Amino acid sequence: MKKHSQIICPALIILAGCFWGSMGIFVRKLGTFGFSSAQIVSIRLTLAALVFCLILLIKEPAGFKIQPKDIPLFLGLGLGSILFFTVCYFTAITMMPLSVAAILLYTSPIWIMLMSAVFFREKISGRKLAALALAFAGCVLVSGISGEGISLKGFLIGLGAGFGYGLYSILGTVALRRYSPYTVTAYTFIIAAAGSFAVCRPGDMLSKFARADNTAWLFLFCCLTALVTAVIPFLAYTRGLAGTEPGKAGILATIEPVVATVIGIIVFAEQPTVISCAGIALILTAVIILNINNNKKEKNYEQRGES
Repeated sequence: MKKHSQIICPALIILAGCFWGSMGIFVRKLGTFGFSSAQIVSIRLTLAALVFCLILLIKEPAGFKIQPKDIPLFLGLGLGSILFFTVCYFTAITMMPLSVAAILLYTSPIWIMLMSAVFFREKISGRKLAALALAFAGCVLVSGISGEGISLKGFLIGLGAGFGYGLYSILGTVALRRYSPYTVTAYTFIIAAAGSFAVCRPGDMLSKFARADNTAWLFLFCCLTALVTAVIPFLAYTRGLAGTEPGKAGILATIEPVVATVIGIIVFAEQPTVISCAGIALILTAVIILNINNNKKEKNYEQRGES
């Protein structure tokens, strides 16, 4: 496994980005039932937390035990990262064009690279800078960024989404030195789900379930949403993070807008442009650059993740 994990771990990061890229399908569908953005976030986080707990119970029952000193770490993962970035992102979507919100979210690799250099002394190589520039430029082209309708408040909230998104890679790397991916994801989502009830108006959310024409079908669709957009990708990303430098992982995850664009074309009949196709090509080029000649430092991440 160690021999091949330099391929497997980055592949898991890319797989996670692919699943996250499908989120638009589920969010748009749940929106037709009248759920607000905050309620969709809460549904996704709560059901994912239940699934992560079940997985941990089956795979590693002893993993429910954590050290009291690590509670702030998991609070940071659940509230400071997952819940914070999701709420910021959905808020930014309501305040500015979707393309601009998406670009601000994908400032996350920049935050990750800066935080990794400070906290992990991760070297910012020329290859990483080149890949980062290509990935960010690709996201800009894919989203068709426009400067219209951006307030300072919205801009700062959008940057907050990118920072919170990037923070998961940093805190997750620390947590994985002490706990398994199953423990990390379970506690992260338990805390994030609990926090989401403060912003989702749970009484109104439950009443919308009760008023649905087919409550059982709606619940099953919500479970599928949690599985596809949270459980599978976060397990894959967290496991991949155990053997991948945080800065590299952040750039690899930019495959998400590529997948979202392809799904928009296939599912929602959105018309691709030459510019968006060029953006996809830039992002894929960045991913290829990052997977050529992995260095020795990445092997240390791999060994630490296996231990």
